[in-house]
Formats: sequence, C-alpha cells, structure tokens
Amino acid sequence: QVQLVESGGGLVQPGGSLRLSCAASGFSASSAVMQWFRRPPGKEREWVASISDGSSTDYSASVKGRFTISRDYVKNTVYLQMNSLKLEDTAMYYCFGKGYWGQGTQVTVSS
Repeated sequence: QVQLVESGGGLVQPGGSLRLSCAASGFSASSAVMQWFRRPPGKEREWVASISDGSSTDYSASVKGRFTISRDYVKNTVYLQMNSLKLEDTAMYYCFGKGYWGQGTQVTVSS
C-alpha cells in the first residue's frame, strides 16, 4: 500500500527553524518526483518545493533561500528544512508523490 506520512510540525517563533519529514512506503521515493505543498488558513493550497529522482531541486519564490528539500535514500524519507520562518509560513504542510498525498502536518509561526 502506498502511504506518505508527514511529521515534524509545531509552534515556532519568527526567525526559528523546523524540519519536516515525509516517510514514504509502498514505493521508492528516490525514483519519483517528491513535492511539498502548503495550505495557509483560509487560503488555497500552494506549491512549496520539489526534488527530482536525480535530486535536482526547485522552490517557490517565497521560500527560496530559506527552505531546503532533501532525501534520505536508506530511510525512503523526504525532508523540508525550514529556516528563518515568517508569520506567513503558517500553514498545513503536505507531502506529495507518485500521485498520493500525505495527511499533513501543522506549522504555526507566532510570537
């Protein structure tokens, strides 16, 4: 069964950091394009970052230079390292790959 499970969300102050994890099962995340999306409260879901099967990365303009997407081949897990967090980064964060969505993990940036 294909499954994506996100974790690592929480409450953090502006300027702080969090690392989100997306654990994949039922397929190899290393052979697929993996992506992170987020949905701010009251807004539409938006794309955040992607990593290809060749490990090339891409980011939305709003997070470029602050977020880093990466992959652990042994653990079959994709990460999103989030630094210099801003209030507008508050959202439910979702992992997407192989046509499947994870359940999401909440990130709240507040002073």
